[in-house]
Amino acid sequence: MSNLVVDLEGLSCGKCVAKLSQALQQQHPEAVLQVSNDKRHAIVNQLEDFAEFNQLIEQTGYRSQQRSAQAYQYSLQNVKCGHCVKKIEQAIQGDDPEAELSVDIQQQTLQLSTRLWPSQIEQRLSELNYLAEAQPETEIAAEAEAEVETEASPKANSNASQHSPADDAATNAPSSDSSLTRLNLSGVTCASCVNTIEQALHKLDKVTKVEINFAERTASVFGEESADSLINQIEQAGYGASLIEDEQQAQQQRSSDDKQEYRHKLMQTGLSLLLAVPLMGYGLAGGAMSVSSPGQQAWWLFVGLVILLVMWVSGKQFFSSAWKSLKHRQANMDTLIALGTGAAWLYSMAVVISPSLFPSNAQHLYFEASVMIIGLINLGKALELKARGKTSSAINQLLNLQSNTAQRLDQNGNTSVVAISELKIGDQLLVRPGDSIPVDGKVLKGNSTVDESMLSGEPIPIEKTEGQNVSAGTINGNQPLVISAEKVGKDTLLAKIVDLVSRAQNSKPPISQLADKVSAVFVPSVMIIAIITALAWYNFGPEPLGVNMLIAACSVLIIACPCALGLATPISTMIGVGKAAEAGGLIRNGEALQNASQINLIILDKTGTITQGKPQVSQSQLHGDATSLLALIYAMERASSHPLASAMVSYVEQQLDDIPTRDVAELNNISGLGLSARYQQQDLLLGNSKLMQQQGVELSTNEQQLDVSGSRVYFAVDGKLMAEFSISDPLKEDSAEAIKALQTQGIKVVMLSGDNQATAAAIAKQTGLDEFHGELLPDDKLSYLKQYQQQGYRVAMVGDGINDAPALAAADVSFAMGQGTDVAIETADITLMRGSLHGIADSMRISRATLTNIKQNLWGAFIYNSLGIPIAAGLLYPFTGMLLSPIIAGVAMSLSSITVVSNANRLRTLSVHQQEAQHAN
Repeated sequence: MSNLVVDLEGLSCGKCVAKLSQALQQQHPEAVLQVSNDKRHAIVNQLEDFAEFNQLIEQTGYRSQQRSAQAYQYSLQNVKCGHCVKKIEQAIQGDDPEAELSVDIQQQTLQLSTRLWPSQIEQRLSELNYLAEAQPETEIAAEAEAEVETEASPKANSNASQHSPADDAATNAPSSDSSLTRLNLSGVTCASCVNTIEQALHKLDKVTKVEINFAERTASVFGEESADSLINQIEQAGYGASLIEDEQQAQQQRSSDDKQEYRHKLMQTGLSLLLAVPLMGYGLAGGAMSVSSPGQQAWWLFVGLVILLVMWVSGKQFFSSAWKSLKHRQANMDTLIALGTGAAWLYSMAVVISPSLFPSNAQHLYFEASVMIIGLINLGKALELKARGKTSSAINQLLNLQSNTAQRLDQNGNTSVVAISELKIGDQLLVRPGDSIPVDGKVLKGNSTVDESMLSGEPIPIEKTEGQNVSAGTINGNQPLVISAEKVGKDTLLAKIVDLVSRAQNSKPPISQLADKVSAVFVPSVMIIAIITALAWYNFGPEPLGVNMLIAACSVLIIACPCALGLATPISTMIGVGKAAEAGGLIRNGEALQNASQINLIILDKTGTITQGKPQVSQSQLHGDATSLLALIYAMERASSHPLASAMVSYVEQQLDDIPTRDVAELNNISGLGLSARYQQQDLLLGNSKLMQQQGVELSTNEQQLDVSGSRVYFAVDGKLMAEFSISDPLKEDSAEAIKALQTQGIKVVMLSGDNQATAAAIAKQTGLDEFHGELLPDDKLSYLKQYQQQGYRVAMVGDGINDAPALAAADVSFAMGQGTDVAIETADITLMRGSLHGIADSMRISRATLTNIKQNLWGAFIYNSLGIPIAAGLLYPFTGMLLSPIIAGVAMSLSSITVVSNANRLRTLSVHQQEAQHAN
């Protein structure tokens, strides 16, 4: 049966792949879906009907198109015979049965016509160790390939021939970035503004999702709409926007703008209160705040005009924003402030100009109220800005790790200082002692220690020598290093962490949905309530009707605070996500933040999660000359990349100071079993018990004495067992403590492992786990997870390997260890950068505290408006005989926002285990 080879559009993460795969399995259980790392291509085995597949993928919310064959040419290596050619044909045609290929053994070249994409071809050739560098013809073909890919993704790579599997893994994040545009917003003053912008952007056909952070005044827009189109749409809605091209520069600009606005607000406050306080003092001292003579009329006319000037200088932004909103048939918080203060000034000026039109008991002037309200609101905004500035401390700390310049070396070894933006892959850089490493790279020269605590949380600096990798943002120790740049700009690990934290801070947890719905109708509702209040006082209120109407309506307009509602969720989300990042937990979005607070069962993988993921030989039994046997084992294992092979090589190097050279021949990797080779007419076998049983090797009767918790490796010569090894993966130092901490919180902890049952039982005993299951395949782990969910548990999955990806995608919350594979990290909701299970408890504690804080803010905002608006309308007048002053209403409105921000900032004082551990060290 032929396979489908397709281009995909709309998939951005591992959960998208899992969703599509599950939908395919439901309709075609025999079909197998293979999706490329960048989520832009796929092979569908056991399915030929593209129309049927296309209908399925559209139902799941994505798009696809069939790929056509393209011509490629590659340089090969190690292709020596027809058997090698057959292997290549089987590998390529296994994915694309329609592929046509021709191999020239003498020239070591491959020419083929296939529907496969370049990285898939290169992966298959690399697996066979036949791939050399691509020929120029490949690049030409790849350019044609890129033209096809561009139809699916505008940011498709134009030189696909240079892809490799590692490249695909590295581009996981950018593949989703291709549909994300981040914008700075201006003119946004309340939650109603946010709703207006969201509605405007959703009118664009190519916009799929909009996330606006009111606290930061930023927007994250998903879809294929151009930045210019988005900015134009926002401007048409009455607001301003600019593209964020560099997060560090954007954050610095926002910080600078906030400081400037803070100073401006204080100036506006001072100017307003400079006039309002003396006027209010005059009235309180018994001065006449009315017009009873031509002289007073002239005086108050002059005061009114001065007040108007001060209102314009100190409150221009309120009236300008209100006017823009009116032109766009909208209303926001500034509309309420402008109506309230404007009505007070207009009423007072009308009394001054024509006092005879008003009864004597309705001739009171409210000039001081107009300017006092503007001054107090500006003061509240300034204090809010000051408090809000603290919420970005986590992202600022990450951004501050990135140096702005680097010392670049030329061919003569001379250094020049260049901006980070000018660096390219392959540049050689000098990193002096104490300097921050500017890029991700590899040490070319030197030997030093590097402080990597920003990544791993490990307070002890790590020694770095030639050939070892270093990361941007880490600090060089006491010796200079020369490094080669391998990842620069947005591709560095630090940049990806910053991007992930920034995106998470901009996202909204589901709990915010109610507040969003209320905010959408809040301002129009308040305006209607103000009109009803005025009519009620006019028809049913006591004298003076005009004064009471004005006071009550203005107080309603001014006391209403959509800001408190708008800030309630994003301000706490920002601090919570930032706090988690400080503790080493990278939370992907607001939904993950909320779900993590509800987890009551955690599933742990074993290798790399509970254990170190670094196998070591724990026991051995040798039946012969140790040096000769270990030398043969070393010769066979040193070319293998298997983790157990690395353990064996390290063991031999520890046992022998001088390892004899053994030139083994016909080395063959037997998948899932081990290795075979020949040495001086002797047949060598190295592998597991299944390999020995297949080859008729009798195992030792005392091999049961080896460590039951370890994996067994056997070595045989000419069918006779000569050595046995037990390889174990040591526990992480704090695994048992972390599991106990989770259990004391009432969380059930289960281990699901692919290792043998004996090993799983031994690990469970050491860590105190009550439930464990071993010898599981990826589908088995997924089945267990779904069983727990059906029992009513809210399940978190913690893993670090490709075999964990299906379960990670299906979990309510998925955790991935930061040192795990790209697939697991991409699929996970929360990434634990420090590799410690304590990070799970820390992340969950922060999530619970954040959700509690959000609920406090939302309840506070709802209660404030639910009580404040009726009181302002005159609810207490029958009992007190007094109406709430618009000035007091202005103070209350400002305090409500300040209270929400201050309450959210309490999260910054939350202590977590990781930080306590670091301080203890």
